[in-house]
Amino acid sequence: MADCLGQQLGNYRLISLLGSGGFADVYMGEHIYLKTQAAIKILHTKLTQEDLQRFLQEAQTIAHLRHPHIVRILEFGVESVPFLAMDYAPNGTLRQRHPSGSIVPLATVVSYVKQVASALQYAHNERLIHRDVKPENMLLAEDNEVLLSDFGIAVVGHSTHYQSEHEVAGTAAYMAPEQLQGKPRRASDQYALGVVVYEWLSGDRPFRGTFTEIASQHMFVPPPPLRSKVPTISSEVEQVVLRALAKDPQQRFANVQAFATALEQASQRWPAAMAAPIGTTFLVYSGHADQVWSVAWSPDGRRIASAGDDRTVQVWDAVGGSGGVAAMGTRLLAYGGHSHWVHALAWSPDGRFIASASYDTTVQVWDAATGQRMLVCTGHSAGLNSVAWSSDGRFIASGSWDKTVRIWDAATGRNMLTYHGHTDVVSPVAWSPDSRFIASAGSDKTVQVWDAMTGRLLLRYNGHSDCVDAAAWSADGGRIASAGDDETVQVWDAITGRLLLRYAGHSDWVWSVAWSADGRCIASASRDKTVQVWDAVAGYPIFNYKDHVSSVNAVAWEPDGRRIASASKDRTVRVWQAG
Repeated sequence: MADCLGQQLGNYRLISLLGSGGFADVYMGEHIYLKTQAAIKILHTKLTQEDLQRFLQEAQTIAHLRHPHIVRILEFGVESVPFLAMDYAPNGTLRQRHPSGSIVPLATVVSYVKQVASALQYAHNERLIHRDVKPENMLLAEDNEVLLSDFGIAVVGHSTHYQSEHEVAGTAAYMAPEQLQGKPRRASDQYALGVVVYEWLSGDRPFRGTFTEIASQHMFVPPPPLRSKVPTISSEVEQVVLRALAKDPQQRFANVQAFATALEQASQRWPAAMAAPIGTTFLVYSGHADQVWSVAWSPDGRRIASAGDDRTVQVWDAVGGSGGVAAMGTRLLAYGGHSHWVHALAWSPDGRFIASASYDTTVQVWDAATGQRMLVCTGHSAGLNSVAWSSDGRFIASGSWDKTVRIWDAATGRNMLTYHGHTDVVSPVAWSPDSRFIASAGSDKTVQVWDAMTGRLLLRYNGHSDCVDAAAWSADGGRIASAGDDETVQVWDAITGRLLLRYAGHSDWVWSVAWSADGRCIASASRDKTVQVWDAVAGYPIFNYKDHVSSVNAVAWEPDGRRIASASKDRTVRVWQAG
């Protein structure tokens, strides 16, 4: 179409070619009287009478749009060829600004999305669907404000028989399932914008291939999780994007503006987390004289308690470390009431007390601020491996080498119940979130779920092939994660025992597991010297923390989900960015 240069269409003379597409060329045009500049889009095909009428109706509708982030249509016509005269955007498109494969900073993405969503919401309120949201149709004005272009134009192009399968495939990369079925709606534009956001954040679109392959994936295949491509993206941001990409339009946000608002809020939720990449070490605590077996956050997230083979429990300040420089944790208290190794501890739900369990066969309850001993619970006949406080604060459970689990009254220390269901050493014990049930496990290769008040066995999980060293409930009480010497973590239904996921990313025994507060991720600690963070539903790895130089014995997630504390045989506890 280079021979169009110098020609006049309407009131504009074509000065230079700005770009070419599958069904249109765009020229720089100059108004013959006003000498103002405009972008002139010329379709490659002549329209049928039906297409012409449709084109005119679309153009008339679009010409009435008045929004700061929508390109204005200045003139249209069908003289020798169909054409549109539009505002000229001197800084090109967002595709040119961020070529394929580029990763765009989250703050920049949020800024773009707010502008585009504002334009789309305005159009939707005017009963107009864009149908072709993609970076090529997002222009940059002189002040670098985003202008959304090509409302309805793609519909004209697609209605002809000219367009090649290649061009359709390019557009199909952003098409919602219902649009591919010929039933576009407002939510289809939200889906397309979700694909654009996914691409900007990860550097890649969720689906690639031929037109047929892309269409099939949009219809039936979940998009690959964002954090599998860019682990530094927070789970909250990922959740927002994946909701916009829901296959069912009813499961997306109520409107495109709600999508933009949710993305902005998720990006601002944890400013510190955004500033620090996942795995950044904030604190290193080196107060123990021997290996550390247990670590736990206070309920308010401001203190950490750790315990180990030096026979102490130490409470220290968990606040500190910034700018990528790890600080040294400051000790607040050291409790030395035990006469043997301390392998487990638990905070009371109100954060006032700590229960610690030792190979000296006792559970001791003491004041977390002063170290004053409040209770000593005796009755086990062998060393203890675990201790857990019920979420209602009323009871403490402990597991022992004597093959039993005992439940104690947290106020009096009285032994309320002894569970004898295991045939070998009991390692982990964990209360359900509602304080009704206990999951206990150990060297008999089973995890047993039982009623904490009656001791009645409800479920025996037999999925492990070796000793089970860890067990933890999800926050909603619906799932249990267990791990052990078979080098796997297994996630299963807490009611039926049905296996939901088997994670095999570790190369040695897995000592500890912890759920994120939202139940989306699990952190697992292993004798292979790593802590691995992974998706609790799909099992894909998110991050592998390798800063410990020896076996990692325990892992705990900060209550608000930003940081993880891990304890090691190397005598340190490290606090690091979780996501």
